Amino acid sequence: MNGTRIAAVGHYQPAKVLTNEDLAGMVDTSDEWIRTRVGIRTRHIAGPDEPVDELAAHAAAKALAAAGLTPDDIDLVLVATSTAVDRSPNTAARVAARLGVPSPAAMDVNVVCAGFTHALATADHTVRAGAARRALVIGADKMTAVTDWTDRTTCVLVGDGAGAAVVEACPDGTEPGIGPVLWGSVPEMGHAVRIEGEPARFAQEGQTVYRWATTRLPPLARQTCERAGIAPEDLAAVVLHQANLRIIEPLAARMGAVNAVVARDVTESGNTSAASIPLALSKLVEQGSISTGDPVLLFGFGGNLSYAGQVVRCP
Repeated sequence: MNGTRIAAVGHYQPAKVLTNEDLAGMVDTSDEWIRTRVGIRTRHIAGPDEPVDELAAHAAAKALAAAGLTPDDIDLVLVATSTAVDRSPNTAARVAARLGVPSPAAMDVNVVCAGFTHALATADHTVRAGAARRALVIGADKMTAVTDWTDRTTCVLVGDGAGAAVVEACPDGTEPGIGPVLWGSVPEMGHAVRIEGEPARFAQEGQTVYRWATTRLPPLARQTCERAGIAPEDLAAVVLHQANLRIIEPLAARMGAVNAVVARDVTESGNTSAASIPLALSKLVEQGSISTGDPVLLFGFGGNLSYAGQVVRCP
């Protein structure tokens, strides 16, 4: 069983940008109110003719190109999403069809905001076991499609987008580029973040989520580093689920990542659910904020009050 690595990443966001000032014309809110409470300035909004699988396919195509690969090189497609409209075909199959991936195993993973890190662990395990050669792992969500635009506590949070990673086996004799996963959930508190009803709508108990994230998650993030054999202060970057700047900054500080670049893409992208971690990671790579081989903590948390994290090496 060889270790695995992330060969390349890519991301995609719709062209339309919704500012805090735009939202102030829609609901009783203001730029100051939003920035003070969640740190968000802008978010990208997909149109009615931009489904989740299209966002995902754009990000995946960029990751493939960055890896120097073609769709023929992929035999597993995993899409983390909680906003797919249709039950079948699943989003992964539709992404594979858009890209022209021949005969892949194609599965959706619905763990909401922790979906990408769950899917990444699944790909890591699958490739290690020899059941796949290379995997496309994608986080994509169209949160604006499940948003109540009259609720100022939730509509100010959300954005749309996708991020993707190519996962492959490490060459013989090299260290694994994806560390052991730490994952779990608090099922009895699953009601704190939900997308339910008909039509489906996003809702959450904000204070409950804030207390859980800022008190329970720091030791779990440290434990994730321990499993990878790295101290938090030696991390080059921390990419947490981009939920809220008031959660991201305290969590990174309390886990002891004092020397790390902390991803703050939430300020310009909002909460993109399963897309947020790969989207933020891809931007850090694109901007040159981290270098090949750097240790990076990825840690997703949210819906179901699920969490999953691993330390990866920057592609």
